[in-house]
Amino acid sequence: MKLRIGFIGTGRYADKHQCILSQMEGISVVAFCGRSKDSAERAAINWPEAKAFTNVVQMLESCKLDAVYVCVPPMGHGEIEMHLIERGIPFFVEKPLGLELTDGMRLLRDQAAEKQLITSVGYNWRYLDSVAKARELLLEGTVGMALGYFMSSFPQIAWWRRLDGSGGQFNEQTTHIVDLIRYLCGEIEELYAAFGKRRTHEVPEGMDIPDVGTVTLKFVSGMVATISNTCILPRGHHMGLDLYTTSGVLEIRSNSLKEIGRDRTVEYKNSSDPYILENEAFVHALRTGDTSGILSDYGDAFRTFEVTSAASLSAAEGRIIRFRTSTGKES
Repeated sequence: MKLRIGFIGTGRYADKHQCILSQMEGISVVAFCGRSKDSAERAAINWPEAKAFTNVVQMLESCKLDAVYVCVPPMGHGEIEMHLIERGIPFFVEKPLGLELTDGMRLLRDQAAEKQLITSVGYNWRYLDSVAKARELLLEGTVGMALGYFMSSFPQIAWWRRLDGSGGQFNEQTTHIVDLIRYLCGEIEELYAAFGKRRTHEVPEGMDIPDVGTVTLKFVSGMVATISNTCILPRGHHMGLDLYTTSGVLEIRSNSLKEIGRDRTVEYKNSSDPYILENEAFVHALRTGDTSGILSDYGDAFRTFEVTSAASLSAAEGRIIRFRTSTGKES
């Protein structure tokens, strides 16, 4: 069966996903919705059947779609997912799920679950060979603590430097590390965050996001962790997660895993493309109904979003946030 796919958003990640889909059999991208007609038409040029739109509802009403890819900045989420869930259209959505946690977003999560809608979220670190190997090695010991990092330069993107555009670095970038530690180590019980602004006055006008931050986490299992980030560097430096276990240390990076034991150190290099794997898992689920290959659906990604939202709240109010369950937090 040929799958008819639509895209909302026409930026870099939309390009990445449609390029991967173009290499698969039985896929036709038939609709693109962009902020302007020109951007939508440029995105549609490589697909003979594709039509260009600037209105999401018009696209959904005009085209019969088997699934939609949502590749928009954080401030663009919410209403798009609502339209897809109401129509029962499966969707792949890029992280993060929004700017901040709201009752409306909780409703979206609940409605998607009630409809048993096929969804996938672009937490591509979960699909890395290094992460799969780390999960295997973690069966051999007990994790005591972890250190996570996202140390980078300042992206030259206007919406990224505003809280009402990106939600800040911890929400927009470091969410990958938060999601990774949840995937490997389980759910979080409480957190405390401290964010700061060290060079806001030196960067383009309109920046109001913190440019340094550290979050301390306590897990249901009893393990503890800190995740730190900054965007003040002249170039990217260190992104990954270090796990300290009774068997040794696991250093996870985007291109490899280093296992440091008592008597030896072994490095495992990634050979697979996680973007291809996450797309293959989503397409397989659309064709068969088998979602076992999807490593992050909307409901699971929502729990990561709760953590990043709680970190922003903790930093703003200077208090510990305790989670009542994996899907709710105490005040």
